[in-house]
Amino acid sequence: MHIKLTILSGNKSLVLLLFCIAVSLSVVAQDTLPKPVKRKISLRDSLDHAIDFSDYMIDANGFIPIPILITEPAVGIGGAIAPVLLRKRHQPTNYKKHKNLEAIPPDVTGGFGFYTANKSWGGGAGRSGTIIPWGVRYKVFAAYLDMNIKFYKTLPVKGETEFGVNLKSIPVFLRVQKQLGYSNWHAGIQYFFVKTTARLEKSILPDSLFKPKEMDNISSVAGVLVEYDKRDNPFTPSKGTKLHVDANFSNHIFGSDFDYTNLDVYAYHYIPIGSKKKWVCGLRADMQQVLGDIPFYFKPSIDLRGIPKGRYQGDVNILVETEQRWNIVRRWSAVFFTGVGKAFDDYSDFGSASWDYSYGTGVRYLLARKFGLYMGADVARGPEQWGFYIQFGSAWLK
Repeated sequence: MHIKLTILSGNKSLVLLLFCIAVSLSVVAQDTLPKPVKRKISLRDSLDHAIDFSDYMIDANGFIPIPILITEPAVGIGGAIAPVLLRKRHQPTNYKKHKNLEAIPPDVTGGFGFYTANKSWGGGAGRSGTIIPWGVRYKVFAAYLDMNIKFYKTLPVKGETEFGVNLKSIPVFLRVQKQLGYSNWHAGIQYFFVKTTARLEKSILPDSLFKPKEMDNISSVAGVLVEYDKRDNPFTPSKGTKLHVDANFSNHIFGSDFDYTNLDVYAYHYIPIGSKKKWVCGLRADMQQVLGDIPFYFKPSIDLRGIPKGRYQGDVNILVETEQRWNIVRRWSAVFFTGVGKAFDDYSDFGSASWDYSYGTGVRYLLARKFGLYMGADVARGPEQWGFYIQFGSAWLK
């Protein structure tokens, strides 16, 4: 399962408010669901009789308990468990006349807990769903994280120097976005909130390189977003496009200890090749930029399989990636991917900054046909080392 955790912060009253909003949204969403008809539950698909979790999740409200082997180089080898519940949503009658609309995404409820060899650990829960009568989609997430992560600084004499940091944080995230008419466009707001405590681990770097408030702070970040999503499903797409732009503002007005702006722009595009969609070409482009005073551990970094999180950081980073999925036989597919990115602090440094690459391959199994959900594993090579990843759905779930 590909889990990307953003470190955020806040106080108890705001956390309580966010959860009250999320619970209210969840209750409204549940009231719009038709009452399920009791059926015999099977883990076999009615079409090909292969192992399939679709009916189990639809008719029995069943969780998929996903065991995860963590091999992320930034935190070391470890394990996690992530129970996930999917609930299929059906378009109302008035949507069906709009042929350009893709299906309403399923509601997703899940949690996770993990522990790794370098003593990083944490747990959390989240939910994403749709309130169909309002044309509103929402996401809410909260966690506790105790992470031991390696970062890098370039010093005048020593050059690039590795140092370890322990980060303890309580992140909370809330997003609400409204469908624009009967289109695939959405606009919305989001909020990040995190209390972070950082401690250097046996570092040879002088404390003067770090600001005191970087070691203990609150980040309170409000954002706006615009998104276009016309993929055929949100888990493992075979065609369609997703475009996303958001701007996030950390400011003392919101109670934050830092003033900065974070811009994030990305696009995914999927092209089915052949009459039976035996081959799917996936294309990805991503760009992030921060302006202002930001803690070193919040700086954007190149996000490619095979490259440790936080390894190549900069105020600006850009990357492109392609993933080719070959549907070999029945439910089994092979994937091949490669990407390249660049991180730098100023556009004047673009020419001198290195291009950092990765490549790899993997296997997928169609775990829930009615959701279009594949699961599998990837092995990837970056500039310095190998990485192994369990994938639940697409590797591009940003």
